[in-house]
Amino acid sequence: MGSAALEILGLVLCLVGWVGLILSCGLPMWQVTAFLDHNIVTAQTTWKGLWMSCVVQSTGHMQCKVYDSVLALSTEVQAARALTVGAVLLALVALFVTLAGAQCTTCVAPGPGKARVALTGGALYALCGLLALVPLCWFANIVVREFYDPAVPMSQKYELGAALYIGWAASALLMCGGGLVCCGAWVCAGRPDLSFPVKYSAPRRPTASGDYDKKNYV
Repeated sequence: MGSAALEILGLVLCLVGWVGLILSCGLPMWQVTAFLDHNIVTAQTTWKGLWMSCVVQSTGHMQCKVYDSVLALSTEVQAARALTVGAVLLALVALFVTLAGAQCTTCVAPGPGKARVALTGGALYALCGLLALVPLCWFANIVVREFYDPAVPMSQKYELGAALYIGWAASALLMCGGGLVCCGAWVCAGRPDLSFPVKYSAPRRPTASGDYDKKNYV
């Protein structure tokens, strides 16, 4: 039962991380305008993401515009799009693989093969977390480098947006959850007595006299 609890806990963490990764991919707050000159009252804030840029007025009014051309985007934005979307889709595949190999499901017959399927699903989740870290860290490195570059004008300097922090938290959850799923599958493969106790009972069938068959099928 202990290994099944590890798998369930790991799967829950992976699902939360997957939702966080989708939010990080869709939010336009990958980089936010940096206010460095305190003598100027800025009436608007600029947000930039993977799919659109937004301008937020001091009055609270926000106007967003989707990028017109994919080819006109910078290399880091195109790469971040591809890697983040790829990580989201890979997490979806990992979900089906993990559910098929989980001890609480009956998609695969219990045994070493079922544990290997769950182990594969956990490894895919950990790979999703690592894959998502690449565009997040790359993008953050570019923002920090331009922030400290004296050649970049003050009005064009940006800070790290909230979407990056959400993405980092989601990557951590995916890797931790994938590790727990792998641990649960590994324990189940080595100690079958700790696996989830799944029993099957056949329905009772009525006999010719009208009574139910008293045989128990387990």
